[in-house]
Amino acid sequence: QVQLVESGGGLVQPGGSLRLSCAPTGSIFSSNDMGWYRQAPGKQRALVASITGGGTTNYADSVKGRFTISRVNDKATVYLQMNSLKPEDTAVYYCAATSGRLFVVKVNTNEYVYWGQGTQVTVSS
Repeated sequence: QVQLVESGGGLVQPGGSLRLSCAPTGSIFSSNDMGWYRQAPGKQRALVASITGGGTTNYADSVKGRFTISRVNDKATVYLQMNSLKPEDTAVYYCAATSGRLFVVKVNTNEYVYWGQGTQVTVSS
């Protein structure tokens, strides 16, 4: 059974940093395409960043230059390093994974079949 376990959320002041982790269990490997999404109150879930099985990364315009998605040493665990956080980054952050590598440069949201439970990130002074 596949599970995506997120961690690393919390309360941080504007300008601060957090690192989120997504640790899969089950049949998720470093070749799976994975992404981070977020949902703020009253808003739709939206892509933050993604990384394909081939290592191609994509970012929402609002986080480019501040957030970095990565994998380390061909592991399935994916990280989201968030720097220079702003109050508008406040949201529940979700990890997502495909069922296998799709060999595309960008994955559509409906192609992610596994989702984590989410971790709260609050940016406030």
